[in-house]
Amino acid sequence: MEKPAWLKKRFLASADIKETEEIVAGLGLHTVCSAALCPNRYECFDRKVATFLILGNTCTRRCAFCGVAKGLPLAPEESEPGRVAQAVARLGLKYAVITSVTRDDLPDKGAAVFAATLAAIRRTTPHAGTEVLTPDFDGRRELLRMVLAEEPLVFNHNLETVPRLYPTVRPQALYQTSLGLLRAAKEEGAAFTKSGLMLGLGEEKTEILGVLSDLRSVGCDILTLGQYLRPGEKNLPVARYVTPEEFQEYKQVAGKMGFKACASGPFVRSSYYAADLFGGINALR
Repeated sequence: MEKPAWLKKRFLASADIKETEEIVAGLGLHTVCSAALCPNRYECFDRKVATFLILGNTCTRRCAFCGVAKGLPLAPEESEPGRVAQAVARLGLKYAVITSVTRDDLPDKGAAVFAATLAAIRRTTPHAGTEVLTPDFDGRRELLRMVLAEEPLVFNHNLETVPRLYPTVRPQALYQTSLGLLRAAKEEGAAFTKSGLMLGLGEEKTEILGVLSDLRSVGCDILTLGQYLRPGEKNLPVARYVTPEEFQEYKQVAGKMGFKACASGPFVRSSYYAADLFGGINALR
């Protein structure tokens, strides 16, 4: 299926892209931008923005949409939280987004490393806001508390797709577990919660609206909707390309439902202009 015109992006090399890549590589860090082959990565690197991928770059789950490597990861590195904090400082970030691979091999699923990374950023760059995009932690509330104790501005966990498609798209995950994690985050005091969907995997409009309703029912504040793009031949094919007009329709619906902010468009990803999306909420407070 050929990509439509609105999904074609051109990149130009720049000194800022090179500097961002050198800072990340020099500190031995990973970004989800590169690991997941994000189509926006050079645009973000050009703004000296990156989403840090902690706990290695190998995932224990086999989600069919994701370009991140799958397998048995290496043990967590004790120095990684401090190195992420250094990168935040060197890039001059005022808002840092931290995500991870899923670590089902670890007793705490990696929650302690999330917490340590947030604490390290606060020590090194206390003025920087933080957003975490976590795995589902198997729905374990004590692990969620460990992360929220470090007070990220935004707690993000993506539902990714509609319930019907979970066995195909996220075979090792459960829709109700992910939705329950977002509910628990609010109950445990998260100031703002966030979630996102990829469209174009075979979902129907009624199913999308149903997920949006579910998210509002658990108090989700921020929503991202973007087009699924196949990262490799081993991943699921694109079922359809959603038009920019349809994305705008969902954004209007989200506003009427009560979401405080919504980014909806073909190239939208969880952390794409995340600081601006949060800043829009903060300006209204």
